[in-house]
Amino acid sequence: MLENYLKLEFPSLPQNVGLARLVVSTFASQLEFTLAEVEEIRVAISEAVSNCVIHAYPNKTGTIKLELSIEDGLLTIVVQDYGVGIQDIMQAKQATYSTQPERMGLGLVFMESFMDQMELTSKPMEGTTVVMKKRPERGFVNAGFAGSN
Repeated sequence: MLENYLKLEFPSLPQNVGLARLVVSTFASQLEFTLAEVEEIRVAISEAVSNCVIHAYPNKTGTIKLELSIEDGLLTIVVQDYGVGIQDIMQAKQATYSTQPERMGLGLVFMESFMDQMELTSKPMEGTTVVMKKRPERGFVNAGFAGSN
């Protein structure tokens, strides 16, 4: 059962990375995540949105779409852009790989390690979508369910 959802679109501006982090961590607080898990979610969303800002729309501003949902105690985060896309996803997922030498290339590695599931799809010149899922380690959902502690 879908308990809650949020859809948001915003420009790929650096100042919106913090906004996305705040929105996602606030939305995630509906579930019983630990503080450490919330911080992992914050890092993952920061990396996903930063990738859109830095890589998807070189030298211009584009649109980032953020979709959040909670269903059966599972948080799902979808970050989508309509930018240049990723030529080689397997290569992009390698630690320290980056199309920009001054970058560390660890964003996808962090996203994958901090979330329970991560799926990345991309089409060159059409955009990229990342779907991340995480369930609280210590339980089901909040007080909306009797006996869920």
